[in-house]
Amino acid sequence: MVTQRPLVAVFRGELAFMARLHEGFDDLIAALQSASRNMTSVGIATAAAGIIVGAVSLTGIGLVMTEIVETASGGNLMAMLLLTALICLILGIGMPTTANYVVVATLMAPVLVEVAQQNDLAVPLVAVHLFVFYFGLMADVHPPAGLAAYAAAAISGADPIKTGLQGFWYEIRTGLLPFIFIFNTELLLIDIGDAAHFALIVGCSIVAMGCFVSATQNWLVTRNRWYETLALLLICFTLFRPGYWLDRLQAPFDTRPASDIVSVADTIPRGSTLRFRVLSQSRAGEDVEKLVRLTMRSGNTATERLQRSGLSLSILGDKVTISLVSFGSEAAKYGLAPGDEIKAVLVPAHRASRYWFAIPALLLLAGIILLQRRRHQFNIGATDSMAARSPFQQPLLDNGHRKRGQIADDARQHHGGEQVGGQPPGRDDVRGLQRQRDVTGGGSPWQ
Repeated sequence: MVTQRPLVAVFRGELAFMARLHEGFDDLIAALQSASRNMTSVGIATAAAGIIVGAVSLTGIGLVMTEIVETASGGNLMAMLLLTALICLILGIGMPTTANYVVVATLMAPVLVEVAQQNDLAVPLVAVHLFVFYFGLMADVHPPAGLAAYAAAAISGADPIKTGLQGFWYEIRTGLLPFIFIFNTELLLIDIGDAAHFALIVGCSIVAMGCFVSATQNWLVTRNRWYETLALLLICFTLFRPGYWLDRLQAPFDTRPASDIVSVADTIPRGSTLRFRVLSQSRAGEDVEKLVRLTMRSGNTATERLQRSGLSLSILGDKVTISLVSFGSEAAKYGLAPGDEIKAVLVPAHRASRYWFAIPALLLLAGIILLQRRRHQFNIGATDSMAARSPFQQPLLDNGHRKRGQIADDARQHHGGEQVGGQPPGRDDVRGLQRQRDVTGGGSPWQ
């Protein structure tokens, strides 16, 4: 920032180098002052976050939220996700972005992690935080608060409530993405193999989102039939989560004894995931078995890699217990504690690629496109055929041209010829005759 103006002066051949350098220092001081003022709101939100965390820890509201989600969902994973999304929508009402994230991440992210683990779903922390943050931000659009909707309505002059409802309807169409983050973590570039794998994921995701938008808008090439909308939703689901169908045929993971955790951890590449089942305690103090995933760090030995992930183990024969959990580590964030017993280790099963199921989905999409193109061309041909048989079925634009031409001819006849006083009929004459015909109901058959 300091050297920007002097460099511009040098390239332009200006002689006032020192003056431009002085202006650069002035810009730097102004930027620091502006950053200090802007950080005031962030500092207040951070201080308030400490109060919220303390209140959650001392009052036990986190335990209450967990019990509410577990009881209301009845153990159903999708119901749990929908209920969590609804609570985040309520919690985010009227909050700025930073405070919004602090609240939903403090209250709902641990709840979602724990309930998902108990439902045999190991979810990365980044996916959980993106899920709750997305629906927390949607509170800026939907009524009754809808701060962003009120700002947009003030600019456009529209009704704030209608603007909020319409914006919420547009935004809910992308509400599918947070759920995909939970079920298909590859969209977050987790466990990506190579460039071809990345290109396959991106391509399938783009096509899937297009199918979802087409299904919600009821239009692809032309208006959808009801079965085409259902087929588009099925294609969207298959491309976003192709492993669902393969999981019905073959289990995605093989179970290994808990004593093999060190040998399994030694074979996992850096940045990949180690999955294991652990017998732990819930927030209510009940013994629960949950699925945990840890990202393996670099290290010389498997034990060192586990320690860098925050986990120290005690192995006595076939019994493996957690002896130490590092504070603030990934293992601690997943709720692991000393004394928890590891029951089994999960390793990926050797099976075919799940993206083979994308081939029938793409073929079904191609069939829908061909059917709609044929239907669209048939409708165009039928319209042209009707227009050729009857002049009353001409397109609206041609109809308008004929109407205006007939009125102009009638205006000339009204003045006794094509010209009046050497001048063609004016615009006022045509408009006057138009108003007269609108009142009397008379006129040419084109009207």
